[in-house]
Amino acid sequence: MSARSFAFPIKVQPADIDFMGHVNNARYLGWVQDAVLAHWRKLAPSDEVASKAWVALKHEITYRKPAFLEDDVIARTVLESIKGARAFYSTVIHRGEEVLAEVKSSWCCIDAETLRPARIGEDISRFFFPKDD
Repeated sequence: MSARSFAFPIKVQPADIDFMGHVNNARYLGWVQDAVLAHWRKLAPSDEVASKAWVALKHEITYRKPAFLEDDVIARTVLESIKGARAFYSTVIHRGEEVLAEVKSSWCCIDAETLRPARIGEDISRFFFPKDD
């Protein structure tokens, strides 16, 4: 399966800056969450967006370079695969051509009402993995 990447622009806020004058490392995880959830909201049907929620299961992050207050930052995320209720994402956070961080993450889709895992079927995954003509 081949998925298109999703670009999520990030505005670095003064509260993101730590005592060393750059974005605090923990903030990158918030950006990944924001990017993944925006990707879901953009591509999934509205009834699925309303009835499902996501919880993070695992993040593996490699920091490459710091980000600063005036930087134009983009989180480019790709849904690599879906297995049952789990989704596996790869996200690269960059400033221009410079890679700031690389993140591999896994997420569990849950039913928003029951809070139980909710399988992502072919009817939904097709929105994320378009068939090549």
